[in-house]
Amino acid sequence: MFKKLIVPALLAAVTALPSGAARAADDPDFLTLAVGKFDILRNREEDAEIRLDYRFGNKFWIFKPFLTAAYATNNSSFIGAGVLVDIYLGRRFVLTPQFSPTYWRGATSNLDLGHELEFRSRLELAYRFDDRSRLGISIDHSSNAGLGDGNPGVESVMLNYSMSMDRIKRMFK
Repeated sequence: MFKKLIVPALLAAVTALPSGAARAADDPDFLTLAVGKFDILRNREEDAEIRLDYRFGNKFWIFKPFLTAAYATNNSSFIGAGVLVDIYLGRRFVLTPQFSPTYWRGATSNLDLGHELEFRSRLELAYRFDDRSRLGISIDHSSNAGLGDGNPGVESVMLNYSMSMDRIKRMFK
């Protein structure tokens, strides 16, 4: 299901570029904190996940780079970097497909993702406040793309809050 959503979202990003470019031109760097449920589809692990992303405001064509780190309460962790696309749906809503290769650590008796290199795909829908902070929900899918002997994959659903780094810096002045 998630893989079927990412291709249309990326196509929408390309077609929405001219209208969304002006709204995105002044987007700052963001720090995103996300919390949610790890392994939502198969429930092999009943765990929570927390994620921290640093999203850069600079664009390379339509893509923005980001850094990501996540921890699940089963002692799994992901760290990586990737790209995202902000698709502005009017003034208030932002659809953000993301992709990041990550280093994964943490096989358990119930869950082994099959390889240390995992590819995380994410689709986020967020509400954009006047101060440009965002509150949204996302679904993630991690897979090793067949690099390992097995490729079970894992999904997470997360509640995300993104705050501009400008605002964070002002808090510490």
